[in-house]
Amino acid sequence: MKLHKESKGTITVATILFVILGALAIYFLKIWSLLIILPLLVIYSLVFWFFRVPDRNILEHKENVIAPVDGKVVMIKEVDEDEFIKGKAIQVSIFMSPLNVHICRYPVSGNVIYKKYHPGKYLVAWHEKSSTENERTTVAVETLTNHKVVFRQIAGYVARRIVFYCNEGDAAKAGHEFGFIKFGSRMDVFLPLDTEIICKIGDITKGGLDVIAKLKD
Repeated sequence: MKLHKESKGTITVATILFVILGALAIYFLKIWSLLIILPLLVIYSLVFWFFRVPDRNILEHKENVIAPVDGKVVMIKEVDEDEFIKGKAIQVSIFMSPLNVHICRYPVSGNVIYKKYHPGKYLVAWHEKSSTENERTTVAVETLTNHKVVFRQIAGYVARRIVFYCNEGDAAKAGHEFGFIKFGSRMDVFLPLDTEIICKIGDITKGGLDVIAKLKD
């Protein structure tokens, strides 16, 4: 199983803790140490599972808006996007549990024209206000169809580290990685009002593969 580059520090710490706690359990509890070691082994395995990098065949897209993450669609709503669009947009929000793949992918193809990191709170990721009050990053892309699409990584109650690698001027390719969020969170995508929304609330998405909307060409 291929692991993400962001896993290095977390897995190092988890390995050290697993060895120390396992050794202490064996020393003090002898045969009963299995009651400690087995749950520790499950947790240790979940750390590796969280950082997995699935092998996915990413296609070329123009009008299609691709799911930026693995997760569940929890919101489709017309909102005011005040940071970049400064007007009405359709917000599609996808919630990621700690068991989902947490690679963040470009939802559209084009050019990165804006990026900004915002410190903030750590409300639960499905809270509506988390989009504007939590720690988050905002990225905007001018698409191949000449639309401006904004998407936002949002830290949740558990997720306390957001990473994004893109810079203004970079080429964005739908389905390709631009960042990572550790241990459960949410991504919002803000689309033009005339966008055809294909997904619905409750849908389970595969990042980089599933089409969630279609821009007008």
